[in-house]
Amino acid sequence: MMTSPARFLTTVCWIAFLGGGIYASEPSPKIVAHRGLLRHAPENTLANFRACLELRIGFEVDIRGTKDGHLVCIHDDTVDRTTSGTGTVAQMTLAEIRQLDAGSWFDEGFVGEKVPTVDEVLQLIAEYEMHDVLIAVDLKAENVGREFVRCAVEYDVLDKLLFIGRTIGDAELRAAIRSESPRAHTAAVANGPDEFSDALAAQNANWVYVRFVPSEAQIAAVHQAGKRAFIAGPTVSGPHRDNWQAAARAGTDAILTDYPLTLRIELR
Repeated sequence: MMTSPARFLTTVCWIAFLGGGIYASEPSPKIVAHRGLLRHAPENTLANFRACLELRIGFEVDIRGTKDGHLVCIHDDTVDRTTSGTGTVAQMTLAEIRQLDAGSWFDEGFVGEKVPTVDEVLQLIAEYEMHDVLIAVDLKAENVGREFVRCAVEYDVLDKLLFIGRTIGDAELRAAIRSESPRAHTAAVANGPDEFSDALAAQNANWVYVRFVPSEAQIAAVHQAGKRAFIAGPTVSGPHRDNWQAAARAGTDAILTDYPLTLRIELR
């Protein structure tokens, strides 16, 4: 049986504490929780994201647009899997989506959780401005990048964000985001070692997004270029401790995983 939201937060705090303590700053690499603490709370909800921030762990958030032009945080193109309703996000209004329950599918203790708006998530991040975390922004829809940047600037949290998703393979989208603000952090993808050089040289990308375990020499090259490295994908999404340690030893700046609490303990 799963726990209530309050007991859930207490439990995960104790897990982190027993793994080595909760500290004011995250060791390198930064930990990014895939869709938040998706194994402990309903993904892409404020309850989930708040728990991450309380634990000084970053998270990945998925962004889509509604029929009436609002930005919401949900992974799938439909609301079917993670809410009490059915329908395609892009064909629903914000009001229709906000009527749905986004928590009870996961556990009855989360009944009443809503699909959050981008404004709500950015405001939440701003409340934790002193926490040194990285938030990975997965832009699932077209033509939402520049609007999202404007919102992030308004809440003064742009420096905490890294744009991934469509951004990693779309040079035009990276250019559009950086034209909105040169402070925006964007990544270019290297799916394997053979793509590393191109990703490192990519324009309008100040991060390299690798989907393989990089070598120390590759990470050194990233840092020498004045950039940072982010690893995600099957090599680190699961509890792959050897890969986590290898990426950390190489100097990778951030790791995205489904097991952020286990990773924290491993890095301690």
